[in-house]
Amino acid sequence: MKQVVQNYKSGELSVLDVPVPGCKPGGVLVRSAFSLISTGTELMKVSEAGMSMLGKARSRPDQVAKVVQSVAVNGLPATYRKVMGKLDSYTPLGYSLCGVVEQVGAGIDDVKVGDLVACAGNEHALHAEVNWVPRNLYVPVPDGLAPRHAAFGTVGSIALQGVRQGEPQLGEVALVIGLGLIGQLVVQLLAAAGVRVVGADPDPVRCELAERLGAVACGDPGSAAVENAVAELTGGHGVDQVYLAAGGGSNQPVELAARLARDRGRVVDIGKCRLDLPWNAYYEKELDVRFSRSYGPGRYDPEYELDGRDYPIGYVRWTERRNLACFLDLAARGRVDVEPLISRIADFEDAVETYRQLKDGELKAVAVLFRYPGEAGAGEAQAPAVAVPAVRRGTAAAPARPSRSPVRLAFVGAGNYATSMLLPHLARREGVELSAVVTTTALSAANAQRKFGFARATTDLDAVLGDASVDAVFVVTRHSSHAELTRRALLAGKTVFVEKPLALTEDELAGVLAAVEESGNDRLQVGFNRRFAPLLREAKARFGARTGPASLRYLVNAGRLQPGSWYLQQGTEGSRFAGEGGHFVDTASWLLGADPVSVYAVAPSGNEDLQIVLRYPDGSTATLSYVTAGAPGFPKETLDLVADGKVLKLDDFVRASVYGSKRWVSSRLPKARDKGQSAELASFVRAVRTGGPMPVPLESLVATTAATLAVQAALVGGAPVTLERSL
Repeated sequence: MKQVVQNYKSGELSVLDVPVPGCKPGGVLVRSAFSLISTGTELMKVSEAGMSMLGKARSRPDQVAKVVQSVAVNGLPATYRKVMGKLDSYTPLGYSLCGVVEQVGAGIDDVKVGDLVACAGNEHALHAEVNWVPRNLYVPVPDGLAPRHAAFGTVGSIALQGVRQGEPQLGEVALVIGLGLIGQLVVQLLAAAGVRVVGADPDPVRCELAERLGAVACGDPGSAAVENAVAELTGGHGVDQVYLAAGGGSNQPVELAARLARDRGRVVDIGKCRLDLPWNAYYEKELDVRFSRSYGPGRYDPEYELDGRDYPIGYVRWTERRNLACFLDLAARGRVDVEPLISRIADFEDAVETYRQLKDGELKAVAVLFRYPGEAGAGEAQAPAVAVPAVRRGTAAAPARPSRSPVRLAFVGAGNYATSMLLPHLARREGVELSAVVTTTALSAANAQRKFGFARATTDLDAVLGDASVDAVFVVTRHSSHAELTRRALLAGKTVFVEKPLALTEDELAGVLAAVEESGNDRLQVGFNRRFAPLLREAKARFGARTGPASLRYLVNAGRLQPGSWYLQQGTEGSRFAGEGGHFVDTASWLLGADPVSVYAVAPSGNEDLQIVLRYPDGSTATLSYVTAGAPGFPKETLDLVADGKVLKLDDFVRASVYGSKRWVSSRLPKARDKGQSAELASFVRAVRTGGPMPVPLESLVATTAATLAVQAALVGGAPVTLERSL
């Protein structure tokens, strides 16, 4: 299928061939009939992409702050790779469309194949021939509403949510500053609510259009016409509400709002304009400044948008989806007329030229629609002991161990970690062929194919697992899918590399081992890379063998997560420690040369910090302090190992030292923290090519996973949990 994309680094726009997205549970596949260009938001994004690197940094100081923080934690090279990987990627455009349901996912019963729906979301209602749309981001189109009009649904919801924030009442007077697409819709919605509207915009054509659509009077914001109209309509008191639907860097809109609003009036920001509030003017009138967040309640909440968890109507009357349905109803009943707003309907294949004309000013438009091929056919008509599972290899024939070159690899998932920490090492490694990349979103697969040279990109996992030419499968998806994807790949006879964690529950772990037993395929590696870090391996070698028990202290200064991080979705993705704690358990066990036999854990009340004690067969102990409340400037990982009169010290994979009869101190690495990914991948590829032993024994991977999962049981039970090896 085809999709409109932009390279944020170069600013280049193109219509790209990408895989059709898969139809996941909880949503539908929709074939687009019409999609709407947001001439404000999208053109701002297009213009921003055309800026220099310095210009991009100035326009997004919030992102610059994140980069600085990442440099402090991960080092400059790793941060550079991550940032440039994001910049030099295709990004999607679009967020408002109408189309026909082509496939229905599991759990969906409110629409069927062939139904006409309006869709929302800057990840799900893209300028693409086919989109996967979750339950709360689509609504059926009312009978009689033309598809091209239903494509306005998302933008209409933005305007509607802004109007709701202003709380208009019959007989009031409102001022709308900025008469672009959003402003024109706000004017109509206010007029439908019995509010008299004055509009302000420097474009006389837009002023005339707003008056035809219900405004009492409109004019240039710098002219006396607007002030005179407000004075006449309000008896000199000022308007009850001001809606800021303008963009740009001028502070004129907020100054005009203060001048023309009544005492204790309401000012609602819908667009993205400069908000340097004149303190005296706003203070003297005690103006109520409000923000309107996109389409309504539910926006930016992954549980609402992705998981389909609705808000009870008794507590949240107008959600994102209800706003979308309400706007379509108003349009179907003729209370809002979007036809006069349509400046052009362009064929989808002309998307790049259409954007160019808009950006260069050749096309003066309020709203532009893309019409997709086949649209006419779509129709304008509608705490006890925990057993560590035993590893049992089945009697079935083990998968063939290829000894050929190159080794053919497939990736399931192509997110930040895969594209910044794994694929750069593999793409330049001799004897490796990147055969296929599988994702549920079409664009991420296309990005990975372009940047790393995959032979093909697809959303069809079954086809890849059934491809006999693929030697190994990398599972680099969200945590909740690791165990099931690993199980399927093992049963398909593939060698598997799965990023941590291997499993989030004991049942998931048992399912993976059942697949090993059933298939006889034990060719599995979990991405516990720290044991492969060159600096730590050298330090361990210099520490040498030990004769007595050891004491190990491991401080992980994990830091706080950014709001909205999917790591916070504990209901589906497990706890944060369950997701990444295996790294530290594995490192401790590797240094101590054994698997833990018991786990004890405590957590201070009210935060996520954990103190974990692992006990080993020879009496050694490892204390893991996993903390989130530390200073962000402090190193993330520091480690001390003490035994036999010797001390090994590791400072965040940058510097290491060993104290004993002789002292050894590493030189500070000239580049960055090498946490072992490159060496780990080299070891994995070698095992795949030769059919030799896997880099880490399966029993160790299982023991580490079981110990990580036992932390939660220890927290609940308040006592050490014994890890019993079942026979």
